[in-house]
Amino acid sequence: MVADATGIEPMPTTIAPWLSVRGGARAVEFYTAALGAVEVYRVEDPDGNVVARLSVGGAEFWVSDESPEHGNAGSESGGGVPVRMILTVADPDAVFARAVGAGAREIYPVSEGHGWRVGRVVDPFGHHWEIGREMGRQVED
Repeated sequence: MVADATGIEPMPTTIAPWLSVRGGARAVEFYTAALGAVEVYRVEDPDGNVVARLSVGGAEFWVSDESPEHGNAGSESGGGVPVRMILTVADPDAVFARAVGAGAREIYPVSEGHGWRVGRVVDPFGHHWEIGREMGRQVED
């Protein structure tokens, strides 16, 4: 895609799964070797915990170390949410408010951090949705 006059590159609205696992760095290595995944984004804390966005042929998904304190337990641990959905939109504040108005429950409000403006809700069926956009990029609807 080509940047507009402001220098902001447009990006389509997307939905991507986010996998919470034990051993995020090992998972990234596995998906790279097994699926030919390419790292698009990565944050690693001093303890070695990873959050990474991976792409396989243009299809993206996220992988991170589990964080039970945030309700993100890996499949091996149980008791949490091993998969959540990432909805990337132009106006996360409006979509977040619409979701809450329709019956979703706020987990954390829309705020800025790590280059994203994002908030998290749980739908009436127990699925967690992070609704946001990468800062500095305009999302096309």
